[in-house]
Amino acid sequence: MILNQISYLDCIAFLVFLAPQLLIRVGFVQTVSCVITALPFFLVQLPYQFIKERFFTPVDQKSSFNQHATPFQDFVIRCVRYAFAKIPATIGKVFFSKGVALPFFWFRMLRHGYRKSTVPWREVKKPGLHGIWMICDETKEPDIVIYYCHGGGFSMGSSFFYLEFLLAWVGILKESGYSNPALFALEYTLVPDSTYPSQVHETLSGYEYVLSKISDSSRIVVSGDSAGATLMLSLLLYMSQEPKLRTQLPGLGIMISPWTVIVSPKNKDTPSDYLNASSLHLYGSQYIGSKASASDSLVSPGKCRDKEWWKRASPSKGWFFIYGAEEVFAPETVDLLNFLKDEVKTEVGVHEEKGWIHAWPVVKLFLCDGQKERQSGLRSMTKVIQSRLK
Repeated sequence: MILNQISYLDCIAFLVFLAPQLLIRVGFVQTVSCVITALPFFLVQLPYQFIKERFFTPVDQKSSFNQHATPFQDFVIRCVRYAFAKIPATIGKVFFSKGVALPFFWFRMLRHGYRKSTVPWREVKKPGLHGIWMICDETKEPDIVIYYCHGGGFSMGSSFFYLEFLLAWVGILKESGYSNPALFALEYTLVPDSTYPSQVHETLSGYEYVLSKISDSSRIVVSGDSAGATLMLSLLLYMSQEPKLRTQLPGLGIMISPWTVIVSPKNKDTPSDYLNASSLHLYGSQYIGSKASASDSLVSPGKCRDKEWWKRASPSKGWFFIYGAEEVFAPETVDLLNFLKDEVKTEVGVHEEKGWIHAWPVVKLFLCDGQKERQSGLRSMTKVIQSRLK
């Protein structure tokens, strides 16, 4: 089940679902204050910058992303860029929360003629564990399981916001020849409600849940985007230190735009990307908390330069890194994957998407129009899974 791209109608519906949730969870005063503060941008700056750069700026002077972006993609990314830099995380949490994302998902499905998902899914809630489990046939053991951890700077985001993306991935795996693919998406505690190492422990609980569903850990693919990819890297480094866990490592790790070093001078704003370095520094510092260090390898996996540790932590069939050439995290991502290839000498595949931005496989599925381009990130990752885990 792969729906069409997000439309302007979908954007209006999203705002309809968002408004009451903001009033309930944030309050009238803070919501109105945020709207008033944003009005100059949306009424003046956004139209002016969009028209000027879209129609009056030579192509070679535009950002790499804007040189190929459609008007709709350009408009949405400008809005997201402003929101990430200027809107408080307390409001950002509501944007991506279950209360907004799930009704929006059902609206999208109904608009495309679906009453229920073609891949069954259910919410999992147990002490210390929260997530979404989806599988083609619940009565049979899966032959491949994706364990996914969402992004959002540790401060926002939810698996429900990624539901359409994740269901599409399971559908593509099924289409590609797997008889009963499955996926578990973790809901971890966001900052500032909890800080490191709570999220890593929750990620381990999620992995143990996945292990209970499949008899062979080499058929597990751990994956995530942004902060979620960071947690997966931290999880594998942590597991490799524990003798019992070391024998249950996954078969493959697919990291989408990982935030490898939480606080780094290389994490700088780019003309194309929607991430903002100052906001990242704030959210990263909140994740680290008062008892941990930014240089700790389990906090910032990109800081780990222990070759033997990475050898023990690497999945049996290696890694696959996928990121946008124009994103804030690209320099640190390149540093880590080069270290894994050249020093650790483990199998590392790389897909750098030229002219694209942070977490582009997710962005493309929602914002691109042609199905080939929308699915390109998912199919690139699925192709690697097929070649490594035959």
